[in-house]
Amino acid sequence: MDLSTLDYTQLLDLKNQLDREINARQSEEKAKAKRQILELVKTYGLSIDDVLSKAPATTRKPVEAKYRNPDDASQTWTGRGRKPAWVQNYIDAGFKIEDLAI
Repeated sequence: MDLSTLDYTQLLDLKNQLDREINARQSEEKAKAKRQILELVKTYGLSIDDVLSKAPATTRKPVEAKYRNPDDASQTWTGRGRKPAWVQNYIDAGFKIEDLAI
């Protein structure tokens, strides 16, 4: 179909027809998807709540500290992320980070 041969009102009419057809097909596709989902739910013995519920959140185990401040045992660092000031100060003082290892 050569759209350049249609006048403005014909194009608007065509657009309206397309919109109606798209909406009708969208409704059909949604209904089809719903039937497929319900079929799978029945096949596997699931409830709708099983399907719609969120997966349980997994909890991560805290990372163990690898380094401890010799001046304040309550200060530790896992070795991940930015170095704490006390670690950087210790290194700047000429010591090795290995000296802080737990």
